[in-house]
Amino acid sequence: MIAIFLYILIGLSFLCFIRVLYGPTMADRMVAIDIFGTIVAGICALLVIKTGRLFLIDVAIAWIILSFIGTIALAKYLTRKKLDE
Repeated sequence: MIAIFLYILIGLSFLCFIRVLYGPTMADRMVAIDIFGTIVAGICALLVIKTGRLFLIDVAIAWIILSFIGTIALAKYLTRKKLDE
């Protein structure tokens, strides 16, 4: 059952990657990158359940934090504001 969910999440991450490459606007690409980070965290969570390797939780948390910071930086760039504003 976990393998099926892993395949589904991998397929969804591939779709997000296509959206990042061919998104019509920069905002679409930003949302796709954010969703990709969430999907990677889900993949890590499923791998923790399947393999019992707890360090993957740390990888997922680090990935989510970096995705969040990247989203904020890109949003600031799109609104043409500096990071300290």
